[in-house]
Amino acid sequence: MSQWRPRTRRAFPGFIQPCQPIPAPKPPRGGDWLHEIKHDGYRMIARRDAPRVRLFTRNGHDWTARFPAVVEAIGALKIKSCIIDGEIAVCRPGNGVTCFNSLRSGGWIKPEAALFAFDLIEIDGNDLRREPIETRKARLQRALSRRWPAIQYNEHIQTDGEMVFSEACRMGLEGIVSKRLGSPYQSGQSRHWLKSKNPASEAVRREAEEEWGDR
Repeated sequence: MSQWRPRTRRAFPGFIQPCQPIPAPKPPRGGDWLHEIKHDGYRMIARRDAPRVRLFTRNGHDWTARFPAVVEAIGALKIKSCIIDGEIAVCRPGNGVTCFNSLRSGGWIKPEAALFAFDLIEIDGNDLRREPIETRKARLQRALSRRWPAIQYNEHIQTDGEMVFSEACRMGLEGIVSKRLGSPYQSGQSRHWLKSKNPASEAVRREAEEEWGDR
């Protein structure tokens, strides 16, 4: 008779490289995708180990001190540990559209910033990277059931991608990210995540100016 052993929790590294969407000229067709708004901000991996919360940029830089309200909100979640993938941004007053310039201008510390959380990598010691995207998002939504202004669940839509993209462009948003249903979480570029950008958005104009300045 085999001896029962307690389940061991997996030790996670201090930083996990985020999943990167592949640029696409237009969203994919069909019902095998979910679509999310792409906010104009800083990509951020939020990690909580017991009471300690840290925020890492996609390059692994520790920016915990810069966003105190986000740190407080994650620390108040009714969980023991988590690793959340999201975008930190500041919204314009009135229309709620995120503005990258608001993150870059002014002081280093941004108490008004919020984390738009769109994926859950780990929770309470459980590695969710092999779970399908829809399962990870459902777990994330439950973890964020209590409303905190500094951490927002990034909703998704399962409908025609071109219609979602058209509406995002009409609202002046940066674009959308389409994610294949059933897909795992993969660090680095993933063919399961496709990014469609609004050509008239501030983000695209800013990138074009930066590329022109490098010539």
